[in-house]
Amino acid sequence: MRINVLLGLSVAAVLLAGCSSSTKLSSAGERVTFTDQQPASSCQLLGNLTGSQSNWLSGAGGGESSSLRGAANDLRNRAAEMGGNVIYGATSPTQNIWSSFAPLDSKMSGQVYKCP
Repeated sequence: MRINVLLGLSVAAVLLAGCSSSTKLSSAGERVTFTDQQPASSCQLLGNLTGSQSNWLSGAGGGESSSLRGAANDLRNRAAEMGGNVIYGATSPTQNIWSSFAPLDSKMSGQVYKCP
């Protein structure tokens, strides 16, 4: 009985630890860059994307910068999946009153381009 309880607690701890980590950057996502300058006319606009990092299980304890980093990684990974290599005009909505009471998702949006 005691072994089953310990095993159950161990599995739950591992699952929660896995859920609370930030989004990892894929190898394709590493090749996607952010820019604040309008991409050249030779670049093709692929569309707008939003990346997000769930903060529900991790809470706000990881800090705003780590949750935004997770959202940025998600945005870069998704941009790479659609064939992009540049993200222009990335923005993140500011926190609102609800974020003081509940750990809301962090989001980051931008325009995805494919540049030669």
